[in-house]
Formats: sequence, structure tokens, C-alpha cells
Amino acid sequence: MAELNIEITKKQKLFIDSPAFETFFGGAAGGGKSRGQLTDALIYALKYPQSKQILFRSTFPDLEKSIIRESLKFYPMNLAKYNDSKHTWKFTNGSIIDFGYIAYEKDVFQYQSAEYDVIRFDELTHFTEFMYLYMISRCRGANSYPKAIKSTGNPGGIGHAWVKERFIDIGEPNKVHKCQLSSETKTESTRIFIPSLIQDNKFLLENDPEYVDRLDNLPEKERKALKFGIWDIFDGQFFTEWRRDVHVIEPFEIPKDWYVYFVMDYGLDKLAGYWIAVDYDNNAYVFREVYESNLLVSQARDKTIAMTDEDVYLYLAPPDMWNRHKETGKSTADIFAEGGIDLYKTNNDRIQGWLQMKEWLKVFKDEQGQDTSRLKIFSTCKNLIRCLPQVQHDEKKVGDIANEPHELTHSVDAIRGFCVYWTLEPILVPEVEQIPFELQTDEPEENWW
Repeated sequence: MAELNIEITKKQKLFIDSPAFETFFGGAAGGGKSRGQLTDALIYALKYPQSKQILFRSTFPDLEKSIIRESLKFYPMNLAKYNDSKHTWKFTNGSIIDFGYIAYEKDVFQYQSAEYDVIRFDELTHFTEFMYLYMISRCRGANSYPKAIKSTGNPGGIGHAWVKERFIDIGEPNKVHKCQLSSETKTESTRIFIPSLIQDNKFLLENDPEYVDRLDNLPEKERKALKFGIWDIFDGQFFTEWRRDVHVIEPFEIPKDWYVYFVMDYGLDKLAGYWIAVDYDNNAYVFREVYESNLLVSQARDKTIAMTDEDVYLYLAPPDMWNRHKETGKSTADIFAEGGIDLYKTNNDRIQGWLQMKEWLKVFKDEQGQDTSRLKIFSTCKNLIRCLPQVQHDEKKVGDIANEPHELTHSVDAIRGFCVYWTLEPILVPEVEQIPFELQTDEPEENWW
């Protein structure tokens, strides 16, 4: 293998060294993704003689103006030659790197008999899921070389939703996850999402420091997507405050002297329950999640008990948990109480609840000038992290969230119960302050509250 003298960033190195079958290097504009893709392809071609790779863009003009032009700048001409008519780099060791395009779904069939060791997508969100899954089937070969699908891209585009679901929503970034290759097969794949920001690309910042200012002139949605690499922004989004880099944190051991709450939304279709710890500065940390379907009330109660390791200060639940079932005459709250869990009824004002939840999620600067929020979520609470940024405005009721897709609403309804309880409780309680101070009562003073 030839000795190369190419400078790369730390994030580009993570992309090059990725052990996953599917790697997505994405996020903000200017993060060095395309250069990382080309560098990785070059290293692979030199390391594995006779290897075959292909790099896709959605149109060939896009390839010529970006990827091909960039490769001609730094690929070593003594080790490889570019064939302009075939759009192929041919290396002295027999390796090839093809450039291809897929503008329409029918275009994938021109690669029906192709075999590639590595298949690469630049700007993956410009492709449909069908295009991507079909080309995965072309990643094959009789040699023992490592096979991989390696992609780069930014938020937005026709493929935004499926790329987000496939790579961003699966869990913690910069970590390999085991997942099904597709919904139609039980075959397992390994995936990793490597986020990139413009701050990760020191070369661009040094050579074009005004690039960041130009991004600041974009409309808010586009600015957040391209400057911060935020994937959870779309038209109709309810919680526009959401920023995964601020609200999602790595787990830590909850101090034993913090107050712990349990809050839930329950129905036979879903138990969405969350354990929330509150520190002495009134910051809340959602640190555990139960998210399960088809549980009877007693099963939901027992599941909650089994998963609770802490002394819970209050078990919060919405008012409908006190509705009595016709069959038994008991309410959900009654059945929980039989197992030793006394539920506390939260306020069911949805509009006020969502407003308070927005306040908890609001991003502000801490004393060190870092972005933060009062509510943070452990990365292990995958369903809350998935659902919260996806809920949308109700088209008819101003200030409320849409009830469809209903699957997205369970976790956020539960968290709403905590936010409105914590905010409104001090406001609701002071009704006793109207009692004249000199009023005599048999009740002990500590019971007035």
C-alpha cells in the first residue's frame, strides 16, 4: 500500500475506521463529509487490490460539479487514472471506483447484475429508501474483503424521514447498533451514525471563516439544519425547541437524595412510563423508560414495580386513570393501589401542559455560556427521544398536538403530566392562604397544605 500524506479531521477518521456494515456520516453543511468519503474510498482501493467500489449522487451533473472534481484534485495520478468516458478511477493494483447516479427509482435496475465491495452514497437524503435498500443487495463478492455501505448527507430532502429513522433514531450516535437490515427480513445489520458539524472541519474554518456567517443568514429552519445538523425540524413540528445535542445526555447514577417521580400514560395499546429525577436546581432528568403494548392494568402495575429501584416521591397519572371499569367496578388507580402504588392525579389541561413542557425544553445559556435546558433525557429512553420531536400541531385546535399518528403521543402525554404538575402545583395549592390567620381549626398546621 502506498504511503499517503492526507490530512483528515477526527470525524473523518471515525468514518474511515467505522466497523459497521452501514455507516452514515451526516449533519451540518461544511462538516467535511464528501472529502471524508473520497479519502475513505481511496484508502480502501489501495488497501484491497482488485476491489470494486461505486459512489452515487442523485444526478450526474451533481457528481461532476462536486465529487469528481474534488477527486481529481488530490487522487495520486501515479497510482490511478481517471477514465472520463466511463466515469471510473482505475488503480495500478486493479481496484476501481465507479461514479454513478440514481435519479429515478427505475435507475437502480441498470445495476441489477453489478457487484461491489463498498457502495457509497453522497447526500443520502436525496435518495428514496427503495433506492438505498435495492443497492444494498448489490454489495457482494466472492473475495474476503470487508463489505460496507457508507453514506454522507445533511438534513432535508426527499429521504429525510427514512434516513432519520434508519440512522438517527436508533440510539446513541458514534456507537454501533445492531438492527434488522429491513422490515421484510430478519437478517441483522450493524449501523452507526457519525454526526458532523462545521466546527469539526478545521480546514474549512481556517480557509473560509465567513462561511458560518453565511449560514446565519438562512431562514431559521434551514439554518438549524445546515449549521447545527438538527434532524428534528420540519413544517408543522410542535416542539421546535427540541435539540438532540442539548436535550439528550449520557446516563449517570442518580444521587439518592434527589426527588424521583414516576409519570405515565396508560392504555391497553401502550404503557408509556418514565422515571424522572429532579436536582436541587429544579432541573429534571428523564432516566428510565417503560414502553410496552398489550399489558393489562395489573401487568402494567407489576412491570412498573419491577423496574423501580428508587424511592418514588409521587406516581403521577392523568385523570382518566380514575374512571371505573364496567366489568370490575374498579379504576386503574384502584388496581395500582392494590399493588402498593398510590397514583396522584395530574392536571389535564392539555394547552397549559404543552406550554409548560415547552418551557421545560426551552434552550438557554448556562453560566459557562453553553446551551442547556431544564429537562434532559437519558439516551436510553429511545421512544421518548424518537416521538417527542415528531409530534405535530393539531390543524383544528390551536395550541394542541395532533392525535395522529397516535403512536407518537403516548410518551409526550406522560411527560406533559410531569411538566404541568411541577409548574401548576405551587399555583393551585395556595387556595388555603385565603383562610384568615386567626381562624381556629382542629387540623394540624402541617396538614393545611
